[in-house]
Amino acid sequence: DDDWWYVRAASIARHLYIRSPVGVGAFTKIYGGRQRNGTRPSHFCTSSGSVIRHVLQALQGIKMVEKTEDGGRRLTMNGRRDLDRIASQLHGKKKAAVSLS
Repeated sequence: DDDWWYVRAASIARHLYIRSPVGVGAFTKIYGGRQRNGTRPSHFCTSSGSVIRHVLQALQGIKMVEKTEDGGRRLTMNGRRDLDRIASQLHGKKKAAVSLS
């Protein structure tokens, strides 16, 4: 998928909308998965924090996310407003598509 970075950014923004504040370490656990060790048993492994950190920094750069005093990041009022606006637009398109069917 060519747009994987944007999909991950949208997923991170959604997680921040639902569960906030969240830090990079928590996101590495959320996006972690099975580490396949060949003939040895598989175990859980956390994901890389680099992409998550850069996505959070990009969202912070456009004033959607802010750092908290306790650590972690949360959505700003503008970020929450933008996500609400996008969700209502998608809901309107879905409703129009259902009524045309």
